Amino acid sequence: MPQQSTPSTGRLLYVEADGGSRGNPGVAGYGALVRDPETGAVLDIEAQPLGRASNNVAEYSGMIAGLRMARQIDPDAAVHVRLDSKLVVEQMSGRWKIKHADMQKLAAEARGILPAGQVTYEWIPRAKNKDADLLSNEAMDAGAAGTEWVKARSGIKMTGSAPASAPSPASAPSPASAHDAGPPAPAERVPEPAADGAPAGVVLPRRAGRLHHVEIWVEDLEAARSSLGWLFQELGYVVSGEWSEGTSYQGAGEYLVLESGPQVSAGGHDRLRPGLNHVAFHAGSRTEVDALTDAAQSRGFTLLFADRHPFAGGRSHYAAYLEAPNGFEVELVADPA
Repeated sequence: MPQQSTPSTGRLLYVEADGGSRGNPGVAGYGALVRDPETGAVLDIEAQPLGRASNNVAEYSGMIAGLRMARQIDPDAAVHVRLDSKLVVEQMSGRWKIKHADMQKLAAEARGILPAGQVTYEWIPRAKNKDADLLSNEAMDAGAAGTEWVKARSGIKMTGSAPASAPSPASAPSPASAHDAGPPAPAERVPEPAADGAPAGVVLPRRAGRLHHVEIWVEDLEAARSSLGWLFQELGYVVSGEWSEGTSYQGAGEYLVLESGPQVSAGGHDRLRPGLNHVAFHAGSRTEVDALTDAAQSRGFTLLFADRHPFAGGRSHYAAYLEAPNGFEVELVADPA
């Protein structure tokens, strides 16, 4: 049994977690579960797709989800985290330094879930982490298909029970918890309740036809990160993956990618040529659109159609049309007055 640096008044819980990325970075997801070590019972499970992210981001996200589940089950529990990622175990145990800024943020978030004295970490071989591995693959399958992971359909079944009063655990950090997912999509009726856990007659969201992700190729990645990347984050997207030739930004379901590399042809983007002209974003109230427009111009964006701003799109359409330094056009749309 793991030794605790500070005595815990709760029971012992195991957290098993895993994360993966098909392409690293690529379609990513995590899986986590909480187990009773005495009986082997699975008390709760969680899995989520992460859009495009690195393997390390997925591994940390799975651990965070597992710690949150354990806290919901028993906030006083002694929690022993079992991972097949040597990197995460050594970093969280304090034996290896965390150099990457994104990993530092995720590690800090993980450490803030429970007091340090209640949590220990152990590396285990992948063969002993099969349940969490299956959950993470279910999440990646869902992400690749543009669908949600559904707990009732998981191949891992809960064999124990958490306290009835405990709410569902929060998943890994995502802007979806703080931002509206947008207008409702077309829906399909699910007549059978057993297949997905929904009562008969419940209308579930249908994702076919909804935006999955947008990938923008750029010549100068650093310049794009400081302009378009900055704007994405101001709009509520969060960095979900970063590698030498790109960065991904997770939104409330969809994600955006800025990418460069040897495959990118020379020459800047021309929004007036055939192809994509611009991408439009909900940007909040009129006051928020104005403030973001001013901030964007200070970072090198050009206000288009200035003589007709902010009604260049029509008298009832309050919006700012901006051209980024690399030529890409974005539209910031205000909520209806």
